[in-house]
Amino acid sequence: MVKYQRYNLYNHWKKNKEYMVDDDEESYFHSICGNSGYCNKKPSPKLLYFIIISLLSCSLILAPQILSSNSNFLLFYPFGFDDEGLGSEPDRNGFLCSSVPNGTLCCDRSSIRSDICIMKGDVRTHSASSSIFLYRNNGVNDFVSVPSTDENDEPEVIQHEKIKPYSRKWETSVMDTIDELNLNVKGKESGIHHGCEVQYNVTAVFFSTGGYTGNLYHEFNDGILPLYITSQHLNKKVVFVILEYHNWWIMKYGDILSQLSDFPAIDFSGDKRIHCFPEAIVGLRIHDELSVNSSLMEGNKSIRDFRELLDQAYWPRIRGLIREEGEAQSKTEKSSLSPSSHNLIETIKEKQESNRPKLVVVSRNGSRAITNEDLLVNMAEDIGFVVEVLRPQRTSELAKAYRVLNSSDVMIGVHGAAMTHFLFMKPSSVFIQVIPLGTDWAAENYYGEPAVKFGLRYIGYKILPKESSLYDDYDKNDPVLIDPQSVNEKGWEFTKKIYLDRQTVRLNLGRFRKRLLRVYYYSIAQKKKSLHHQSQ
Repeated sequence: MVKYQRYNLYNHWKKNKEYMVDDDEESYFHSICGNSGYCNKKPSPKLLYFIIISLLSCSLILAPQILSSNSNFLLFYPFGFDDEGLGSEPDRNGFLCSSVPNGTLCCDRSSIRSDICIMKGDVRTHSASSSIFLYRNNGVNDFVSVPSTDENDEPEVIQHEKIKPYSRKWETSVMDTIDELNLNVKGKESGIHHGCEVQYNVTAVFFSTGGYTGNLYHEFNDGILPLYITSQHLNKKVVFVILEYHNWWIMKYGDILSQLSDFPAIDFSGDKRIHCFPEAIVGLRIHDELSVNSSLMEGNKSIRDFRELLDQAYWPRIRGLIREEGEAQSKTEKSSLSPSSHNLIETIKEKQESNRPKLVVVSRNGSRAITNEDLLVNMAEDIGFVVEVLRPQRTSELAKAYRVLNSSDVMIGVHGAAMTHFLFMKPSSVFIQVIPLGTDWAAENYYGEPAVKFGLRYIGYKILPKESSLYDDYDKNDPVLIDPQSVNEKGWEFTKKIYLDRQTVRLNLGRFRKRLLRVYYYSIAQKKKSLHHQSQ
């Protein structure tokens, strides 16, 4: 539920950043171009000539000083040097720190969603001080630290950055709860104070599983997908170092982590040893809601590639579940005293059902539940669907949910975090999202648009006031029923109290049936097409 409020804040932040005009800047434009907005006055050629001559003169005077002082020069170019010139430029994907030379700490803070810092060289953790250190070889192009008068003191820090490695940078309230890391660059001689206890020859990725972790949408949107975006190009040669580490999170997402890394994850705060790496990526990159922007990915990887990774992650476990069920069935059959006609009937039934489209209802309890869910199931079965009701819990094994949805043709559910399960469906399947009153924009932005990018056939079923439990609580002309947007504009507390916590749905089955019939015939056509391709 928290994402409703956060989305409003995020859009407000973006709007201010993109369209805000400084008062002084605006008056400057008016003074030059006038109130018409069309600028037709040209600056004097003499003035331009004077400015150019002045700039050239300054360059000639200052050039020797700049070139002879690397430390001063680096104040203007904090990202350091490479062999071919100045510090790293934005790459084709717009990431400032794409090429970082050894001994360099580079931070890209240009994104409104997350900060990313790269440390390359002799990188060492120090969890006791919530720090990561980069030790540099002192040389011609390096800062030289000032020796300390006390031999027990650490040499001076050359460069210092702070970062909270969580992908909701724009949201102050949650970022205030995230642990902060100190990133320090020091001279090589100071390395003796933090000797390596565990040595790796692969990159480390540091991130937090704090914040909204515990909500499926946020676990995927703020964590798993950004982790994929940030680390997939490393081809599993990466170690994940986790702040605010949770054992249950590791258990829940272990199958996915094993597809991204060949190494066990490290609990940054719990493991006090000094871990050493040749490179560290601190923070996660994030593109959009439950999405992967292929134009920003190495090799043009897309959300479809992420889905293939989910396949690789979950199918070994699914095969194990199928094998266990087969063994259990064999034991049951062997215990029968005579050939069972019941087993024969079940086999025939399963064969018949395999030719029918499968529909999964993702069920909710409490707020935003479908109160006539049983009637919906009956109607879908009458139309011709094989129906399964999925009731996900926070502790549910994701491989089991993946198995159910990966084999389905249609998924139906009321808007909420559980709609994140659309990531488990096959492309060209149908996702029907029931949209309660007052949740239109959130439903479309968080699940509808991402589902289309994912390759699903998406239907947003917006309920009528009569299909909402609120219809019995308010006057028929109340804005709560006829103008939810005006209610949402009053603030998050109104949205939460009215539309999220107090509303259930009773579907108009006659109205809903029309959509379901179209989906049924589409699913039948898709099955025939699939069988045709298999037979060729």
